[in-house]
Amino acid sequence: MRLIYKSAGVDIKAGDKFVELIKRKIPSIGGFGGFFPIDFKNYKNPILVSSTDGVGTKLLIAEMMNKYDTIGIDLVAMVVNDIIVCGANPLFLLDYYATPKLNLKKGMEIIKGIIRGCKESNCALLGGETAELPDLYADKKFDLAGFGVGIVDKKNIIDGVNIKQGDVIIGIESSGLHSNGYSLARKIFLKTHKCNLYQPLKGMRKPLGNVLLTPTKIYVKVVQELIKNVKVKGIAHITGGGIKGNLIRVLPVNYKARIEAGCWIPPIIFDKLMEYGNVNLSEMFNTFNMGIGFIIVVSKTDVEKSLSLIKKQNLKAFVIGTIVKGKREVVLEKDGKKI
Repeated sequence: MRLIYKSAGVDIKAGDKFVELIKRKIPSIGGFGGFFPIDFKNYKNPILVSSTDGVGTKLLIAEMMNKYDTIGIDLVAMVVNDIIVCGANPLFLLDYYATPKLNLKKGMEIIKGIIRGCKESNCALLGGETAELPDLYADKKFDLAGFGVGIVDKKNIIDGVNIKQGDVIIGIESSGLHSNGYSLARKIFLKTHKCNLYQPLKGMRKPLGNVLLTPTKIYVKVVQELIKNVKVKGIAHITGGGIKGNLIRVLPVNYKARIEAGCWIPPIIFDKLMEYGNVNLSEMFNTFNMGIGFIIVVSKTDVEKSLSLIKKQNLKAFVIGTIVKGKREVVLEKDGKKI
């Protein structure tokens, strides 16, 4: 018997067809490498900033729901949101999609989401890699990852060094879990309680699966507006590890952040996680973003202007804390008690 590549589970023709479909959306894609022209005239000391990330086990929810049109947005968000925390503007992104067998419809839904995310963040999609790996990924399992590059002038890097006592911490709303904590969420809702993803939980308007697949917010435009109009001293993208694990990364030595967790109301999905999983508040804040997807630190004089700029971007924001002198740490309190 004469063997061909397709008999081993890899369909080259399907891969070529997939590339052709993508090229209809982005004609520049298809070469061995992606090209991106950089205009350095507006930068005295240009610094390139890179980030790579994935969507995590949120992909399993997409698989169970057979709904793939939003996880591409998640991918872009996780990459560009990390790039902009230092004040950089995203330039381009490359994606990596690995699957046991290429399904053109599913693949295009994912790519469309990536394209939407790139447009929202003014970031070019230069290309990527689609890999059929039948012996590595079982059944319908797949993975999605991305790599992005941004640019910032050295003098404009935001790294938290200018944060001082009395500065104010502003939290910008998240859309839900974003792309972190899904291993715990799946254990609670699907493994322990066998919840129906197509039905809403009590108090929810949408089916649980749709709520869990709500795409991660992309904060590029709002951060760019803030940087243009106020002195942003520090920025944190609230991902795995929650507020404590991420805000501390931009705090200078001898300063701590005091957060009042009662200043905002998290989306109902977090209440349901606590209720169904019997998860205490400390664990919730250590695992999830708890309704705050992005944090900025500004001086007192810039608070009102910052809140106004965020509101103009149709986002909710809250004054959630202050910077004080002390050991470098993030202290969360609610109703006078430490979390």
